[in-house]
Amino acid sequence: MNISVICVGKLKEDYLKSAIAEYSKRLSRFSAFEIIEVPDQKIPDNAGEKLEEQILIKEGETILSKIKNNSYVVAMCIEGKQLSSEELANEIKNISMTNSNITFIIGGSLGLSKAVKQRADKCISFGKITLPHQLMRVVLSEQIYRAFKINSNEAYHK
Repeated sequence: MNISVICVGKLKEDYLKSAIAEYSKRLSRFSAFEIIEVPDQKIPDNAGEKLEEQILIKEGETILSKIKNNSYVVAMCIEGKQLSSEELANEIKNISMTNSNITFIIGGSLGLSKAVKQRADKCISFGKITLPHQLMRVVLSEQIYRAFKINSNEAYHK
């Protein structure tokens, strides 16, 4: 199993980098795990809807160029289906029966382009709250790790 997370922007805070490093290390016994960072586009303070749409399209094109052809794609977006940790674990188990590559996508501060959402095999959400995309990377990494622990019948998720 190979898990990729495509993210817009770089992590700047050391505590977030440390958390990602920890979950990457923990995940290594279950799966190959990689984070692919794509550059975020600068958003001027007075950006209108049209400019924001152009930025989303540009970020989306970059994201799409990083997806492996044979990967099952999961877009993280607020309008996606909400799953419990156990349901996410089940999804990962089911996907792994037919595909060895899963790519999760986290957009930037404007979210994801329509093209990325259309390319996704599934759109999921971790709730209606808005998380900073850098923090979302940590939350998603933890939930992927939790899913593998659940699927291995190992204590962690209680």
